[in-house]
Amino acid sequence: MLTDLRVSFFLASRGILRGSRGSLYLTVLIIAMVFTNMIFMPSIILGFIKVAEDQIITYQTGNIIISPHGDERFIEDVSSLLEKVNRIPGVLRASAHYGTGVTLRYKGNSIGSTVVAINPDDERLVTDVYQKMSDGDYLADGENDEIIIGIHTSGHKDPSLDMGVTLGYVKAGDEVIVEYTNGVSKAYHVKGIIETGSFYADQGAYITWDELESVFDRKVDYATELIIKTHPGTYEPEVKTMLYRFGIREKVQTWQDILEEAMGRAVQNFSMLNSITVVVSLIIAIVVLFIVIMIKTLNSRRQIGVLKAIGVDKNIIIHNYVFQVLILTTLGVIVGTALVESMVAILTVYPFQFPDGEVTPVVAASDLVNNTIMLYVASFVAGYIPAWQVANEDILTAMRS
Repeated sequence: MLTDLRVSFFLASRGILRGSRGSLYLTVLIIAMVFTNMIFMPSIILGFIKVAEDQIITYQTGNIIISPHGDERFIEDVSSLLEKVNRIPGVLRASAHYGTGVTLRYKGNSIGSTVVAINPDDERLVTDVYQKMSDGDYLADGENDEIIIGIHTSGHKDPSLDMGVTLGYVKAGDEVIVEYTNGVSKAYHVKGIIETGSFYADQGAYITWDELESVFDRKVDYATELIIKTHPGTYEPEVKTMLYRFGIREKVQTWQDILEEAMGRAVQNFSMLNSITVVVSLIIAIVVLFIVIMIKTLNSRRQIGVLKAIGVDKNIIIHNYVFQVLILTTLGVIVGTALVESMVAILTVYPFQFPDGEVTPVVAASDLVNNTIMLYVASFVAGYIPAWQVANEDILTAMRS
């Protein structure tokens, strides 16, 4: 058996080397493009998901978010809850948020938005918003009459860059009017403008917790959410379980839970689109290789008849053409991998620009392995069928062709 395979491989390599170089290069290029197409779509999907993950963790929810339980509007006794959460193993820091609807006004422009009250020192340890000030400075604990605004609310200098209704290009140092739902209307000095790349983070505004208490004219010991950053390498579901064990009765979600809720359907649709792309690519590969091998076998029918006449087993003849297909596929996968790596390198330097950030392809090793295996299986089928058909012809019929 091993000897037969060696003979088949020898015939296959000789057949490729003695064949048309143009046909060889074109076939390898087509297989390489098919392989690239199979890898590229999943890499973009993974890149998009990776950006969504980073945006959620870095600018929105941290690693874990605690929300009011059931139909309750607020998390009560938030100061005690913060002390408890910060003592739990795996938790680096927790930050309380109080979000309230407001109307922002600036030079005749008005927009409905959400102002989030934070403790800036806690927030610096949980999110990276403070690192994304495109203009001005971040808030400091205890500051009053100061506000920072997201770029999608303040507006760009060039209105064509705006993604919706804005205040018409607010800058650090300007003054905006904030009207709260409790009837308080107050002028604020804009301390800074945020531009994180996250649409969620860039469409709101932030004030300090002290400022919130001055607006409500009372102590505020409740929050609309509490976000948690865990220590690097910590498994978030374990911390979630630990929070419940410590008696947390509010709703606790990891960033994976939030991502599943927000993008679960979109990811499913992307996966379906990716599956369709892979199937179409495999069909193209099968058709191309089938045609190539069919032409080769039809042009070699007389040679095949001679081989059979001198006693060469038909399985050796079939394996000869199967090996040719597998060799072509191997060359195509090598070239395709080089193309994929080149595209990833280029798109890492010049990434796709999406509303939620810059998306670069992320190539998973599992996708490379799985798609390579599927391509080899498709190639085997495409090479075996025409070779089997010709190899099973009568010797005299093949030699007369």
